[in-house]
Amino acid sequence: MLGRDVMLAAGNAGHEVTGYDQDGLDVTDPERVRRRINIDRPDVVINCAAWTDVDGAESSEQQCFEVNAVGAGNIAQTAEQAGARVLYVSTDYVFDGGKEGSYVESDLPAPLSVYGRSKLAGEQATIEANRRSFVVRTSGLFGLGGSNFVDTMLRLGKAGEVLVVHDQTTSPTYTWHLAYGLVRLLDTDSFGLHHMAAAGDCSWYEFAREIFERADMEVVTLGATSEMLGRSAARPANSALSSEIAHAIELPSWQDGLISYLAQRARANEDVDE
Repeated sequence: MLGRDVMLAAGNAGHEVTGYDQDGLDVTDPERVRRRINIDRPDVVINCAAWTDVDGAESSEQQCFEVNAVGAGNIAQTAEQAGARVLYVSTDYVFDGGKEGSYVESDLPAPLSVYGRSKLAGEQATIEANRRSFVVRTSGLFGLGGSNFVDTMLRLGKAGEVLVVHDQTTSPTYTWHLAYGLVRLLDTDSFGLHHMAAAGDCSWYEFAREIFERADMEVVTLGATSEMLGRSAARPANSALSSEIAHAIELPSWQDGLISYLAQRARANEDVDE
């Protein structure tokens, strides 16, 4: 989702962009990373590669760390050697959720899951390996080109009833909005840690209700606790993000992101039908 939108946003901003999937550039293979970056000689490398299966990471810790931490270090170190900036996309799940109000950059991370620990390790590896690095934490991504919460709700909602967790608060972020924010950040020298997520916050239950309302679907939405769902990985009760940095890049609200995504999704479906 995000990699696709970043390529489009960077291209629209006038940058020459080359993108690679896992087959084209496996971030866990340092020699392939070195060869690829030395051939392309980029000014900046945007690392959107990630292990994102939060529950699966609990039983696959080594593989998760290989991608999110070791791979991030491979990218950042090779970019440094090539004289390139690097941007690493991280997550709200580096926090434990105990704070009241949104998390800012100076709050101390304390991840609850293997996934969260791996992304925090990726942040540290990126910053340590590259003097001109950006680390951007974001939250609850949804967009075209990948599995996401909005699509899941629209699919499950066809049955007329869904069960959604109500005790986890986040800042659901539209990847198209985030992509443009990342590209804007690259035009600055504001290296270091940034929070960049949709304005506002909501529970996943509230997000689901908004999805069904905007999609004009009549769905009985039932609230559940995290304990009731019994997932393998613990999630933070609150992972809403905001920024304390002066002149921070602000994104539209999560409601605006949802409206824009549903419209984009409808257009994409029309193109497929044609």
